Amino acid sequence: MFGVLPVLLALPAVLFALITWQVVADGPLVRLDERVSRVLVRPDGFSELLADLGNVQVAVPVLVLTAGYAAWRARAAGADRWWLPGAAAVVLMALLPALVVPLKELTDRPGTPVVPPATGYYPSGHTATAAIAYGCAALLLLPRLRGPLSRRALLTLCLVLNAGVGLGLVRRGYHWPLDVVASWCLCTLLITGYVLGVGRVGRIRLISRSGGSSRTSTEELSS
Repeated sequence: MFGVLPVLLALPAVLFALITWQVVADGPLVRLDERVSRVLVRPDGFSELLADLGNVQVAVPVLVLTAGYAAWRARAAGADRWWLPGAAAVVLMALLPALVVPLKELTDRPGTPVVPPATGYYPSGHTATAAIAYGCAALLLLPRLRGPLSRRALLTLCLVLNAGVGLGLVRRGYHWPLDVVASWCLCTLLITGYVLGVGRVGRIRLISRSGGSSRTSTEELSS
């Protein structure tokens, strides 16, 4: 875990910083991005459908319902702080605009030729919404599944959904490819922080309970 963690944090952080710098500076990576976009843009009904999976009206209810289900199952099982993982995921989603919107204003990137003239397309809010909603939903459901096959199927579904949203946004022309990639990098950092934060609280709780039991046992033995 400790060997993988630095990669999970460093690689997307560096890539996100590089892309943001190129967007702000209108560097060569942006010009390459624009050429790739011209090749990939093919507006159609299917790309519109895929892009819609990143809408707040679609992705957020999926997360809220999953968080409620996970909390209900955890409470029924007698878990401590059964509400924490789901509540933390919902809070992360609620705070996402406070991070994405200032980045859009800072970079002020114009949209593709397919959309009406405007700015503020970087990073992709739809991509970020889908990544947090479907990513956290998958993490909340993982403990409820038995067997590696079902867990791999869930993670694969999560990846396919997010890849579909990104593809739909790019093919429809709603976003440049780098807008989508940057949001994936950003959300990798956010979800990693979510996992570490929830796990840390759980470990502190477990250590606290173990310490209390040890002290109780010691007092009983000495009396």
